[in-house]
Amino acid sequence: MKFHAKLAAPSHKKIRLKDFDPAETYGYEKGHEKDDRDEALMAKTTARLDELQYMLYAEGKRSVLLVLQGMDTSGKDGTIRHVMSGASPQSCKVTSFKQPTSRELAHDFLWRIHKAVPEKGNIGIFNRSHYEDVLVVRVHKLVPKSVWSERYDEINRFDKYLTENGTTILKFFLHISKDEQKRRIEERIANPNKHWKLSEADLKEREFWDDYTEAYEDAIHNCNTKHAPWYIIPADHKWFRNLAVSRILVETLEKMDPKYPTPELDIARMKRLLK
Repeated sequence: MKFHAKLAAPSHKKIRLKDFDPAETYGYEKGHEKDDRDEALMAKTTARLDELQYMLYAEGKRSVLLVLQGMDTSGKDGTIRHVMSGASPQSCKVTSFKQPTSRELAHDFLWRIHKAVPEKGNIGIFNRSHYEDVLVVRVHKLVPKSVWSERYDEINRFDKYLTENGTTILKFFLHISKDEQKRRIEERIANPNKHWKLSEADLKEREFWDDYTEAYEDAIHNCNTKHAPWYIIPADHKWFRNLAVSRILVETLEKMDPKYPTPELDIARMKRLLK
């Protein structure tokens, strides 16, 4: 199946996340008789991504930006770790956007985002992004509605500007169920090696689940454009989440079809000189 077509958020109607099953795997399985096939597909995808990333870097004319958003424990860190496991750190950069600093707050909300946009030839990954300014800012009423509601159009213009200047944008909403989130938090509590990932904020934010759901639905609906599409990734199963994001990235790079640049050197002459 073509993952980008199957998982692309519909652009013709209002998004209701309850209509999307976070446990869906579209016939792919883990731990069953199809396991070997799906493991082989992931290995093949990782190898292909490495090849395409190298070609994109060599070409040096375009870049790719992955935006990862999702509820707490939806797996943004895990997606980055697994999807980019075969990528070269030379041309791949991850930027995590946390609470803005005082210096960042002294500028417009897109200032810190623009600084982190990947250079030509590179793949950039945003762990959270400019969309926080229509999500957490909205849910916790950090600015009035008259401010955050205008940001949808500002974000769309910004994304379009990036694409017009050679950056292909892929936006992934990692769709996790509330029950699965609870299970993952309980797992962290039970595992001393994962206590460092815990915070009381994780539990506090669960109280705003419905508010975040509504905010995500509006963000996806209002900012799902042809030049910067949203993908709704079922994320209850970590292995399928990783496979889906990997496949969409590979499918996108294959469509971009990066090429090795034509050498400026006289290769035949170099061969003669090497003798």
